[in-house]
Amino acid sequence: MTHRPTGEPPRPLGPHPVHATGDGARDDHTPEPAAVDPAVLTALLHRHGWRRRGGAPGRYGRWTPPGPGAGATSLLVPVSRSFPDSDDLLGEALLALSRSGTPAAREILVSLAVPSDEIRWARDVPAGPGDASSWTAEERLRSAARRMLLAGALATRARAGYYGARHRRAAAEALENVLVGPAPGGRRLTAFVPVTTGRPLAVRLHHALYAAREAVDYRRATGGTEAFDAAVAAGVSHELTEALVALVRGTEGARVTVDWAPAAGVPEGCAALAEPVEFSPGDLPALREAATRYLRAEPSVPVRITGTVVRMRRPGPRGAGTVRLRVLAGADVPQVRITLDEEAYRIAGHAHLVGLPVRVLGRLESRGGFRRLTGACEIAPVPVDDAERDRLLKAVQEHVEVAAFFEETCGGDCAD
Repeated sequence: MTHRPTGEPPRPLGPHPVHATGDGARDDHTPEPAAVDPAVLTALLHRHGWRRRGGAPGRYGRWTPPGPGAGATSLLVPVSRSFPDSDDLLGEALLALSRSGTPAAREILVSLAVPSDEIRWARDVPAGPGDASSWTAEERLRSAARRMLLAGALATRARAGYYGARHRRAAAEALENVLVGPAPGGRRLTAFVPVTTGRPLAVRLHHALYAAREAVDYRRATGGTEAFDAAVAAGVSHELTEALVALVRGTEGARVTVDWAPAAGVPEGCAALAEPVEFSPGDLPALREAATRYLRAEPSVPVRITGTVVRMRRPGPRGAGTVRLRVLAGADVPQVRITLDEEAYRIAGHAHLVGLPVRVLGRLESRGGFRRLTGACEIAPVPVDDAERDRLLKAVQEHVEVAAFFEETCGGDCAD
């Protein structure tokens, strides 16, 4: 209990043994009282099921946790910083939360330390003997949650029914700062998406989940699939529907909730108190059908790619061959594979020997995840700047034939 009788002088807060280092400094991530907004702490307590039970009106509120042990702990939280003991009360409340050890207390501290939108997954997993669950349940939940976050990150880059290998690197980088909590029994998991870097992801996923729910309802009610076509604009994709299938499969139902960071407010166009988006096993046929539909319907993309040759292969010394390019520009994929005729293969080989990138025109095929370029034509080495030319010329000075090709590619300006 953290109540201090009125009139008692403030007492210093000593470090708890679990949260202290040898010199008395904290080694945990509990925020400092001066950095905590009482209104934000109050909103987080309410979100996590704590209840206000009295307190001095207009000064502070007494909050108790949910559950049977609610009477054993209480927090005094000031309504604002306008009172002299506000920092002391906040410090005592934060210390009590750090000592609590409950999942809700940990999540509140994380949200205070890093203002974050919270994305929650809940799965109704059939319980085994003694309320136990399969040892793979947690792994399946984490995998489905990550796939869903990745789908949301992809949708912030572009709208598409199927992404394949496109935008994967940028989407993965968008998840680097996301924090996740434990997933006990594979039933519940919370991800904390920092507002400063990840709010577009949370907003896009919020809209996409509601659009997916509406499209599934329309499919089950009318048999039509056109709602899934319209849902692409909201961020629904093959990747998202596959993530939803993974989340729901093997359960009696699943829910996803997005709660906005109190410190940042509600994003434009979003509800302040969003209801959980629920999916059931009965939705799986519609979700699987949509995933297949998105995969088949995504068209190939005409591109002009610039890249460096990283691998070459052909069955004999002459004829057509296959080249793999590391993409530098022209497409949001890391690598592409191209089948070239003999002359184009020779050009790519010479460019590879002198370290020059090549530029090629073709169509990026959706089949296979946008990893293959078909109809390749107009392949040509790409000139580089003077410093790079000098470096390459020194590297090939013993290879007269290759050096001559390099001079021809760069033009007369290559001469010293």
